[in-house]
Amino acid sequence: MISTVAIPVHQMAELLKLEASAIHQAAERLDFAQIEQSLTLLQECKGKVVLSGVGKSGIVAQKIAATLMSIGTVAFFLHPCEALHGDLGAVTPEDVVILLSNSGETEELVQMLPHLKHRRVPIMALVGNLASTLARQADVVLDASVAREACPLNLAPTTSTTVALAIGDALAMTLMQMRGVTEKDFAINHPAGRLGKRLTLQVKDLMFEGSSEAKLLPNASWIEVVTAIYQRAVRGAVSIVDTENRLVGLVTDGDLRRWMQRTEPTALASLTAETIMTKQPVAIAPDALAYDALRLMEDRPSQISVLPVVNDQVYCLGLLRLHDLLRSGL
Repeated sequence: MISTVAIPVHQMAELLKLEASAIHQAAERLDFAQIEQSLTLLQECKGKVVLSGVGKSGIVAQKIAATLMSIGTVAFFLHPCEALHGDLGAVTPEDVVILLSNSGETEELVQMLPHLKHRRVPIMALVGNLASTLARQADVVLDASVAREACPLNLAPTTSTTVALAIGDALAMTLMQMRGVTEKDFAINHPAGRLGKRLTLQVKDLMFEGSSEAKLLPNASWIEVVTAIYQRAVRGAVSIVDTENRLVGLVTDGDLRRWMQRTEPTALASLTAETIMTKQPVAIAPDALAYDALRLMEDRPSQISVLPVVNDQVYCLGLLRLHDLLRSGL
């Protein structure tokens, strides 16, 4: 049977508006003195930022800790139950502790308070009840209160966790600006992501180093060129260097095919690397970003598939292939 129950599709939009409105209200009632104090604590923290919470607040605490870590701030989530059974040993006076609780009366967090104070560690409370035990005993209090949850029963943590997460994200991003974190700094903590690779991976990390297998002298015969391109480690091209290892040209498999097609068989024996090569080819430095090399190879009327790698004295160091750049995930 087909259900006749109406699906409240418009209710989703209303619930999203409810949560968005709660974040807006939280921004409007910010206590700037408390915000300034919290940011000062985080900025001047010489140890770790320790976040703790139970249930859904604990999940939000874990996400905020992960965000702080991603911008270079040493942070971790401490489960309050484990803290009360030995893991408080990880907390030092040089740390900052952030406790998350909508009610501000979470039993495990309240039990932690005297032990944290004994360690003289600054405590920040991100709570939904400014009259709660956590709010009264914390050094800094951030107001994450909400009028109601998005839950139709006003029970499931929804709006309250959204607001707490938004405040945590805002703290982390403001701290990021205060510390002058750059794209490169951010990428260092995200080396496996595309952004991290584009901002940190260098040409020298991907190039085939310039050994005898990748280089020939200008007087090398076309047979030697064929052997270098197709039967050795670097397929597709070979660098042409002088006796001092300075780059003078490049022969690709395309160059070789074109010359063989327009050369009479009887004249093949006279072909040399110098005849076939592209003189003064586009080259790149080993310390250049691999992503810049990719753009150099692709953003041109006629794409190139191989780049010679040279130093400031134009000494040939190796070859970089487009295939290796793409395989790296750039």
